Amino acid sequence: MRIHRSEFRVDEGKKVDLDKRPTRVKDLYESDDDYEKLLDEQKEALNHLQNLQYAHDRYALLVIFQAMDAAGKDGAIKHVMSGINPAGCQVHAFKQPNPDELEHDFLWRAAKALPERGRIGIFNRSYYEEVLVVRVHPELLGKQKLPDEVVKDKGIWKGRYRAIRDFEANLHRNGTRVIKFFLHLSKDEQRERFLARIDDAEKNWKFNPGDVEERKRWKDYMKAYEACLSATSTKEAPWYVVPADDKKNARLIIAQTIVQTMKRLEMSYPETTPEHRKELQALRKKLARS
Repeated sequence: MRIHRSEFRVDEGKKVDLDKRPTRVKDLYESDDDYEKLLDEQKEALNHLQNLQYAHDRYALLVIFQAMDAAGKDGAIKHVMSGINPAGCQVHAFKQPNPDELEHDFLWRAAKALPERGRIGIFNRSYYEEVLVVRVHPELLGKQKLPDEVVKDKGIWKGRYRAIRDFEANLHRNGTRVIKFFLHLSKDEQRERFLARIDDAEKNWKFNPGDVEERKRWKDYMKAYEACLSATSTKEAPWYVVPADDKKNARLIIAQTIVQTMKRLEMSYPETTPEHRKELQALRKKLARS
């Protein structure tokens, strides 16, 4: 399996039109068994690379997932990252800001959750909610304790885009690589997944009535996503628009994109000095005799 990331990457400075981006592409697998085999291969490669990353201890990787409801973020994270040692990967799900978080700027809570060097951090939603949900619902700005002149500033979104670009550029300069996935789901497919959550008793817990209300703002969300992707995809921290109507395809694209990104890092296991090797050989002899 060879996926060309450029097919899904948003090039820096390019204006995004989501109507021209597919929500479904030709199957990357021949059967369910083939899908499992391909995904297992990517997970094995990812596990090896994460072990190397941990030993090298110079790079961190931040992977951001954004999408409309029912696009498959949780499933993608679960299936793609399941082969990694839990000690080397941390997942953070961002909900509505709590009172303490509202006392700080919108990037503060994300900065606290960043992965350490040698680890992979997963953001299930992120600081991008502040230019997506908040842009669709500008009344939320009134709850963020911002100065009036900031709330009334027509350039607030451009200012936040600039803050995000600067934030991610600083991460890159300091060894944290950032890749961002927008799971591009069609409105029709979202409806089918919502109906499935209602029809299947075991999935009822997943259904949130509020999601139906948000669905009414679909066009507003697509405009917000287009503006966000266009303004914040950079060479150092690119966005990938992943066709999400087929969950299996989406997972394969995500898995290989992460693997290919990590392979580009110049990493190696720490070298053993002759003195250290001598000590190890001496200890080996003792262990062999014990």
